[in-house]
Amino acid sequence: MASHSSIVLHVDLSSGRTWRESFSAEYLRHWLGSRGINAHTLWESVRSDTDPLGPDNILAFGVGTLTGSPAPSSGRTTVTTKSPATNLYLKTSAGGKWGAALRSAGYSNLVIHGRAPGPVYIDIDEDRVEILPAEHLWGHDVPETTQMLSQAAAPRKVEVACIGQAGENLVKMAAIMMSTYSAAARGGIGAVMGSKNLKAIVVSGQRRISIADPARFKEWSRRARENIANAPSAKVKTLYGTSGSIVAFNELGLLPTYNFQRGFFEDAYLISGQNLVESGFLKKRHSCYSCPVACHRYTEVDEGEFAGTRSGGPELETLAGFGAGCGISDTAAILKANELCNCYGLDTISVASVIQWLIECSTREVLTEQQIDGLDLHWGSVPAVLELIHRIAHRRGIGDLLAEGVRHAATTIGNGSEAWAIEVKGLEQSRVETRAAKGYALAFAVNPRGPDHLHAQPIAEFGLREPGIQLIERITGSREYANPRLTDKRAEIVVFHEDWYAAADSLGFCSFPTTADFAILPDVMANLFSAFLGQEVSEAELLAAGRRIVTLEKCFNVRQGATRADDRLPWRLMHEENPDVPGGAIVPPAQLNQMLDEYYMLHGWDLETSWPTRSTLDGLGLSDVADELERIGRVPPARQ
Repeated sequence: MASHSSIVLHVDLSSGRTWRESFSAEYLRHWLGSRGINAHTLWESVRSDTDPLGPDNILAFGVGTLTGSPAPSSGRTTVTTKSPATNLYLKTSAGGKWGAALRSAGYSNLVIHGRAPGPVYIDIDEDRVEILPAEHLWGHDVPETTQMLSQAAAPRKVEVACIGQAGENLVKMAAIMMSTYSAAARGGIGAVMGSKNLKAIVVSGQRRISIADPARFKEWSRRARENIANAPSAKVKTLYGTSGSIVAFNELGLLPTYNFQRGFFEDAYLISGQNLVESGFLKKRHSCYSCPVACHRYTEVDEGEFAGTRSGGPELETLAGFGAGCGISDTAAILKANELCNCYGLDTISVASVIQWLIECSTREVLTEQQIDGLDLHWGSVPAVLELIHRIAHRRGIGDLLAEGVRHAATTIGNGSEAWAIEVKGLEQSRVETRAAKGYALAFAVNPRGPDHLHAQPIAEFGLREPGIQLIERITGSREYANPRLTDKRAEIVVFHEDWYAAADSLGFCSFPTTADFAILPDVMANLFSAFLGQEVSEAELLAAGRRIVTLEKCFNVRQGATRADDRLPWRLMHEENPDVPGGAIVPPAQLNQMLDEYYMLHGWDLETSWPTRSTLDGLGLSDVADELERIGRVPPARQ
């Protein structure tokens, strides 16, 4: 039985009511799928004064339009809400197999409203949707919850999305975990789920995705698989995962170390993907739905103090954050930190970042013994780092402060500690040395959710491989701009990658074969989407839809009161050089401002406020958005 590919399931936890809403092919062309539809739903459903942890916030799950199909690496799920960490727009994304299961149940999107009176979970089996008690699950970690629900559903084969104790305790760096180890992790998305008293969502089904032109779809899926198989960087991810590049970054002075004070870590090999393989920590490689790359890791520690540690991952961000970032070279200890975060349901990027900030506060002697609960805080302190993960998840002692995020913690502690709080908009920065990659710096500054790589990811600017250099030439007109130290043409590069990334997210594609490996370029995506719809969608139309999504996300933040002042980098990265890059590396405010001017002009946004103009919104088919912003005085006046 083929499933209707355009059905949104709504669940109101306050009333217990469920309902379904279908949308047209025209609407799908306009918003492309998961990320786009989620963004539009959030705009329509959430007000500027909505409490992110209140019942009026929504939690929108969007399955990629091509998720559940044979298109390779198309198994991503986007989860969207108003962030409790930033009070702004939040888009997160997870792999695994949960999204394909929701598609098999017959739904493209799931929107959670309200708040249950007590702990519940949702069980979806095609047309049967139930809200069930979850008191027996509350307090259990992610693997335990997943196992309990999977056993209870037998003989049905189900996929589970759930929160751990961090989400229950409304930690503002809590994640939603899918298929046990795939994390929708940023901005406190798990805290929103916890605020709704929603412990888990169980899904199953046997419905098949309907494709209008199967022959064309099969042919373009074959081409995409061939492209992935021939991409050298994809092969490295298969062998060593995302952390296979740690040693190379370190040699270039681009591995953030000691809370971004340096870019070189003496023991980088010990935290690399190569070491996970060669030292026997890697036990299995896992793929997300329909992905031939299998970049996900499953690791175990067989001996020593941390024997018995086992978990999915770790990814580059986790190894770099708890390793070089915290000054820890004990691989087994980092695997333990990864296991704890996965069990509690915590974002490893934010947790490692706030711990680094705390260690730096201690080394600079701006904390009292009482404030740090007597912990022995110094670079490389394994016991303190592991203890802090427990305390953050349970909001115990200093962990209660850290659970609010590094911006809140630094504002509370003061004493100049804001200068080494590596955040923007209230979100902790991911492990990219943006001082030496100016396109990334711009992309991080304008990212509506905060400074990380999962909004544009312009890897092509490094000029490391011929396909990336060719892409830069296509965007800018010259190969010479494939140089990350240049500021010229960064706006063009970032805008193109934003549009491409938004389209990829919405269709369900992973960022690795798209913006990282150049295996699934926009023309491939446009052909697959056309075959799926049975309507011709050009590459230009696809990218224009991506632009529409990016602009709506910006408008959500504008409605929240965001201005140009919010598009920045962490203070340290604009005022302190990375000493390990030859010639130094820094993005001073004047340099960032020049790139921002060029970026806003390309978008048709006002230079003073960064707000989209009326003509820009009308041109993107967002006139209703312009009307609402005009009513609250947030459409910029025409300037001479």
